[in-house]
Amino acid sequence: MPTRADTPADERPFGVYVHWPFCQAKCPYCDFNSHVKQGVDQARYARALTRELTAMAQRMPRRTVSSIFFGGGTPSLMDVTTVSSLLEAINSLWTVSDDVEITLEANPTSVEADRFRGYRAAGVNRVSLGVQAMDDKSLKALGRLHTAQEALTAVALARDTFERVSFDLIYARPHQTIDDWRRELTDALAYTAGHMSLYQLTIEEGTPFAALHEAGRLETPSEDVGAAMYEVTQELCEAAGLHAYEVSNHARPGDESRHNLVYWQGDPYAAAGPGAHGRLLVDGKWISTQTHDDPMRWLTQVEKTGSGMAVDDHVDNLDRAVEILLMGLRLTSGVHQSQLPALLGDVVDSQAVKALAAEGLLLAHGDNLQVTSKGRPVLNAILREILL
Repeated sequence: MPTRADTPADERPFGVYVHWPFCQAKCPYCDFNSHVKQGVDQARYARALTRELTAMAQRMPRRTVSSIFFGGGTPSLMDVTTVSSLLEAINSLWTVSDDVEITLEANPTSVEADRFRGYRAAGVNRVSLGVQAMDDKSLKALGRLHTAQEALTAVALARDTFERVSFDLIYARPHQTIDDWRRELTDALAYTAGHMSLYQLTIEEGTPFAALHEAGRLETPSEDVGAAMYEVTQELCEAAGLHAYEVSNHARPGDESRHNLVYWQGDPYAAAGPGAHGRLLVDGKWISTQTHDDPMRWLTQVEKTGSGMAVDDHVDNLDRAVEILLMGLRLTSGVHQSQLPALLGDVVDSQAVKALAAEGLLLAHGDNLQVTSKGRPVLNAILREILL
């Protein structure tokens, strides 16, 4: 079977990521590069994003864009004219595939949901809704500004407006039981349109939740309860026809996120906007890019130099192989060793692989290395074991 390594470099899927860093409020569990700011000069940011994308297109010209993703922050705070102008810019800089996937992340407040039809007219054909919970008490605890009813209304409107819809839920929340999660996910599956991202709450360093947790004021379910919730997630999603194609992502066949697969399968992507991380493939060499996190610093640098870059480094073969394993082993399909630009033995501990395979956590057959269903809940521990 052909692998990504067999595909000519200029024919690999190519994604474009645009980061909109602004939110109405900062969620207490979130460690993404997001900022609360009123009165954003959207025209100015759109010009800067276009200029940065232009600089990237000069480095990777003549590519065909297979996916575009507006992430954040809260991209659904962008004016329709901002989204439209950026899509026009991308279309002028590269060839855009006829079946391009164009995703916009959205918060399901009623005000933002009203913009859906405008985004669709601009070219967005997939929306990812940050629902996160299905009851008002949990939403308030998570710092979300929408109600459960607003979320359901937004999901219904999204299904009527866009070709493809996904929404997110967070489980293993404080005080949540296994039965709570089973009921919530069962209800949520009745509304799904083909794709769901289901994440276990992680206490991220530097967040308000981390401070509360350290102070003993935020208690989350035990590891065993979290693992049981993960098993409930697999059971219910599989029964509903949403197969786990990645550790936290479930989809009906054909509804997988093509843009996220660009990341997980090690394809190139240009990333613009404050704090955006990219992987360019320039003259056969992989380049790691990262822009400045602070929106104003990024903005002024782009206006002065054409790029807000903070990191622009060559990725050597060993580091690239580690990247491919870190991302690719998240997929149920695993990683083909021929994808690695270095020998597997230079990257992983072969004895650890054998030991984990004997425990039923890894499966190594032929050219393929994959994490089993038993191993997926402990993927991070597996990676720590096998990577040299």
